Amino acid sequence: MKLLQDIHEGLDPPPNCDEIIVSSGYEYYHYNCDGVDDRGWGCGYRTLQTVCSWISSKAVSQPAPSLHQIQEILVAIGDKEKGFIGSKEWIGSVEVGLVIDKLYDIPCKILHVSNGYQLNSHIQEIRNHFLSNQSILMMGGESDTSSKGIVGLATSSLTSDSYLLVLDPHYYELSTLDDNEQTTTKSTLQRDGWIQWRNINSFHLNTFYNICLPQTKVLNMT
Repeated sequence: MKLLQDIHEGLDPPPNCDEIIVSSGYEYYHYNCDGVDDRGWGCGYRTLQTVCSWISSKAVSQPAPSLHQIQEILVAIGDKEKGFIGSKEWIGSVEVGLVIDKLYDIPCKILHVSNGYQLNSHIQEIRNHFLSNQSILMMGGESDTSSKGIVGLATSSLTSDSYLLVLDPHYYELSTLDDNEQTTTKSTLQRDGWIQWRNINSFHLNTFYNICLPQTKVLNMT
């Protein structure tokens, strides 16, 4: 299946925002996009693939790894046991960082947010990441277990509101490896909320979050 790129394009910005930072140059990986039906367990892998596609578009020619390759890497570096290969075990922000480091020699910082109430206090750190590293983030939580790609940040000095541009990998579309096109469109994905601006206060308040911040400034991108 041919993957859609930069599915945020054309999406209306949140209201009253005077600073908007967005990472472009990614491919949208989601459930079953390569013919592997990973519903219920593959969201972290798909977000990792999206981040890898962004890295590949900027400075590294190595393509995003397959689900099987991701599992092989985690076993090879000693993070998982051999039985992990071929399983349906989830991965989170820590594993995402390990794979990016192994594949691209890019270290990753894990930002631990103790609960949703504290997300707003980390907005400046997220802003600094987008300004210095530019890359997409991976966000995972405890009770909010759904993996998310964070593609951008918007802030309003008028209302003091902050918004994250959230890319949801849980979209599912029937496909075969021979398909050349997706039947969906960017506008449909936007309408249905697979990419959306979310107010920082809309996240789960009583769960911790781990956010993987790839330190892509080591690539000396221009």
